[in-house]
Amino acid sequence: MPLSLESVLTQHKKAGLYRVRSVLQGVSGVQRIYKGKTLVSFCSNDYLGLAQHPDAINSFKQTVEEFGLGSSSSHFLGAYSRIHCELEEALAEFTGYPRALVFSTGYMANLSILTALLTRHNNVFGDKLNHASLVDAAKLSGASFKRYPHKKILSLEKLVTSSPARSFIVTDGVFSMDGDLAELPDLIAIAKNYSATLLVDDAHGLGVLGKKGGGISEHFGLKPDILSGGFGKALGSFGGFATGSEALIENLIQFSRPYMYTTALPPAVAKATHTNLRLLQKENWRREKLISLIEHFKCVAKQLELPFLESLTPIQPLLIGDPEQTMKLATYLLKKGFLVNAIRPPTVPKKTSRLRISLNALHSEKNIDSLLEQIARGLKSVEYSALCCAN
Repeated sequence: MPLSLESVLTQHKKAGLYRVRSVLQGVSGVQRIYKGKTLVSFCSNDYLGLAQHPDAINSFKQTVEEFGLGSSSSHFLGAYSRIHCELEEALAEFTGYPRALVFSTGYMANLSILTALLTRHNNVFGDKLNHASLVDAAKLSGASFKRYPHKKILSLEKLVTSSPARSFIVTDGVFSMDGDLAELPDLIAIAKNYSATLLVDDAHGLGVLGKKGGGISEHFGLKPDILSGGFGKALGSFGGFATGSEALIENLIQFSRPYMYTTALPPAVAKATHTNLRLLQKENWRREKLISLIEHFKCVAKQLELPFLESLTPIQPLLIGDPEQTMKLATYLLKKGFLVNAIRPPTVPKKTSRLRISLNALHSEKNIDSLLEQIARGLKSVEYSALCCAN
């Protein structure tokens, strides 16, 4: 007999996995206000600090005056505006693909790509640490879905070699919980050698990697067959996209259920996103400062002998292991005025709970120094299990 809903929740709490939403009362730069207390946030994915840019806010306000608050219908029922079209054209040009398509969320973009293009006769191979949207999309596509160990290219090649059917390889560009990069050159080589299609979700790389913010493609000087992503990270907005060939985008328009049967992204949001896409390319100081802050963070963390995972991106994970101990450290930091995400299963694998620190171009070196100092003190003040220490 299945457990009652109450019993499920009780077990979830006992496992240290219960999540509680905190009510955000205000935002100013990297500061967040909760319960009347101002905290320095290291939680946001707004890596370039564009979410509060006055130009983007003005674009939003002006477009609301012209088009209203929402889009009011789906793309095929009158909601596809010149604002959406202009954003798609700008995205295609920026990413270097023939066409782009805008979705209401990045999650929808990945669901659309795999469910529209795959059938039960296809195979999908995905990295073990892929984002949930890629995992869910692969499962919902109806195709045979197998996962290979994180960044183990030889394991992937064995899977692709043994596949008689047309294959898709799907991966994050920057892995959202570890901050490390996909081995794009190797993935492209395998896809080419075995006539597979490569989809890369570069939500956390676009705007951050590359001299011009072109993401993982610019970082390696190579492009996958399909690139997807979300606007809620470095672009500081909301929504998602897919870029690829003319035929790919037309197939998504014609056969993607998440695209056809949902309300279109509000034009005001699309316009603000377009504004931030221009700012991302124009205000290079933001990316340059972010890179400098990442280097400073890593240097100070090393001096303090803090066990952070290796990452070249704004995502800096401190592996703890035990979920309860992770929450204790996050709570300690909260009392000291720092908001840091405690990441626990199922977001990450069991025994890999961690603090996920996100750096922002609006942070100062002083913010970082203070945070790392408190982490060092917190690690000494919190009692960790043998398992926790081993990790």
